[in-house]
Amino acid sequence: MAASQRLSSKHLLGIKDLNTQDIELILETANNFKDVINRPIKKVPSLRDITIANIFFENSTRTKLSFELAQKRLSADVVNFAASSSSVSKGETLIDTVNNILSMKVDMVVMRHPYPGAGVFLSKHINAQIVNAGDGAHEHPTQALLDAFSIKEKLGEVAGKKVVIVGDVLHSRVALSNILCLQKLGAEVMVCGPTTLIPKYIHTLGVKVEHNLMKALNWCDVANMLRIQLERQDIKYFPSLREYSMMYGLNKQILDSLDKKIIVMHPGPINRGVEITSDVADSQQSIILDQVENGVAVRMAVLYLLASQKG
Repeated sequence: MAASQRLSSKHLLGIKDLNTQDIELILETANNFKDVINRPIKKVPSLRDITIANIFFENSTRTKLSFELAQKRLSADVVNFAASSSSVSKGETLIDTVNNILSMKVDMVVMRHPYPGAGVFLSKHINAQIVNAGDGAHEHPTQALLDAFSIKEKLGEVAGKKVVIVGDVLHSRVALSNILCLQKLGAEVMVCGPTTLIPKYIHTLGVKVEHNLMKALNWCDVANMLRIQLERQDIKYFPSLREYSMMYGLNKQILDSLDKKIIVMHPGPINRGVEITSDVADSQQSIILDQVENGVAVRMAVLYLLASQKG
């Protein structure tokens, strides 16, 4: 599978660094890789001579597994690094940690870090390609790309579609990346949630703001339900989870009351019974498991296109 075009960026630090052509190239390449991972033999030798280090300074299940599976499907050599059981816990700096790993001849680093901009900082100090797997409450570019891929797969295109992002927008790295990605592909975006969980700067991104869930759902074609990120909240932003769920939780009764069929998405992990009920998560209108499957294909595309820059 030859990359006839190249990404305009050496790294994938955020959606803001990609242009529309980059995003379309990634989605087109992911489409080819989705065919690969559904074959009896799921491996291709595309990254056979590439070594990739997965460096996670925060807990992760889906993203880490998805990247690792994507790397192995491409025949890359994979090194996994968990900060909690490393010399970071002894006070070693980020640059020293990564340089020690790179001295073992690693070509690419996939990093999740609690601080916004950690990937950008690292890209200026080390000689390896960086893929941002989430930096604090800033960006999560591969999640946005797989979400866009999933919408396109289900609805045929992203342009002209109306997407509402519901919930804890303030603390979500998924929200910002999704807004930027969807807008670059021509979608309309709305955010919905309590005033306390909608960032004050949000209007500068050109998105609609709605505090009434029913109005938002009646407007949209796609509802992306975000998790309440209690681990990032230093104060109480709403009275209780029960009250939040009553105001902004999506259940089957609400879904069935709408005049049209909408698609329901969730970046995971799901807090069932809070932002979304089980009968919605497991319904025909949910594409949550499609998102998980598509995540492997999209991450294969990103790694492959970045590695081809070296050629």
